[in-house]
Amino acid sequence: MPSELDYYELLGIKREATPEEIKKAYRQLSVKYHPDRNPGDKEAERKFKEAAEAYDVLGDPDKRRMYDLGGHEQLRQAHREPHFENVQDIFGSDVFSQFFGPGGSVFEEFFGGRRSGPQRGASLRCEIQITLEEAASGAERSVTLRRQEYCEDCRGSGAKPGTQPKKCTACGGVGVVEQRQGFFSLRTACPRCGGEGHVVESPCPECEGAGRVMKRRELTVKIPPGVETGQQLRVAGEGEPGDPGAPRGDLYCFIHVAEHPIFERHGDDLLVRVPIAYSQAALGGEVEVPTIAGHAATVKIPPGAQSGEILRLRGQGMPNVQGHGTGSILVQIHIETPTRLSGDQKQLLKDLSRADEANLSPERREFQDKTKRYLQGRGK
Repeated sequence: MPSELDYYELLGIKREATPEEIKKAYRQLSVKYHPDRNPGDKEAERKFKEAAEAYDVLGDPDKRRMYDLGGHEQLRQAHREPHFENVQDIFGSDVFSQFFGPGGSVFEEFFGGRRSGPQRGASLRCEIQITLEEAASGAERSVTLRRQEYCEDCRGSGAKPGTQPKKCTACGGVGVVEQRQGFFSLRTACPRCGGEGHVVESPCPECEGAGRVMKRRELTVKIPPGVETGQQLRVAGEGEPGDPGAPRGDLYCFIHVAEHPIFERHGDDLLVRVPIAYSQAALGGEVEVPTIAGHAATVKIPPGAQSGEILRLRGQGMPNVQGHGTGSILVQIHIETPTRLSGDQKQLLKDLSRADEANLSPERREFQDKTKRYLQGRGK
């Protein structure tokens, strides 16, 4: 559940802060509360997550604009809230990787050496385009990825089959070396093993010692009903492989819903503009409109309907992606003025015009009275 605290206060910045100031504030907080520096500290983990949520919104121009206009509720209505269930979600997101690279560790950059324990794999991203109909009903897409896989010959060790990596003698297998400079000591990644703690003396010929090979992977992504453009789907465990013994990263699928020739989407509602004749607007009637489900629905037009008026068909719109019901179809009436008239039509309209002038409608009469008083007041 995203924090309801003010995102500007969370980052300690003013509401008119520049993008550079927002980045700087987030970077400082993410380093301060990073799990590497605060192992087992639940309070630091909470603040680390809140800072990531704040930057996810304020670091995105569109989300920031929504937040400035309507706060958390505006983000909820547009389904653009940040969704970080845990720290690993943050590590796999663009929010964090743009500062510290895939995997989320700041250990190397700020403390020297490498983060303890096997590292989770980097996350991947893909783009998926669907139609509005598919967004309404849910869909499946086949996605082809080029990603690293563990080498089958050496099982990811990088060593030639029949051999094993050997403990690095320079660092004793810990991956870091310590250098003393006066009163201070500096820990850096071991230059011999690159911080791995071991060296491969006989590389695997298949992967040339890398332990991984690039392969094509095809998988099916299930798209839930109600998704919108800009939302992302997380497919757990379909990213790059991690260190031996560590989990894979995740795959993040960014959704784009194509524009529709009839419907205009507004959250869970669908707007359709329906042209009607002047006689229909005056006398009332019925019109048929399409639905996203593929059938027609009948809308009753009340007598005296005005151009721009919106009639609602409840339950005929888009399903809420979080399962909170279904939106409506909003039928916006547009009174169409004919441009070609037959002789009989012209005569009928002339007769109607004379009747209208003889019996002004309340709104026309009120407007004429207001205009008259205004002009008299201006001395004209």
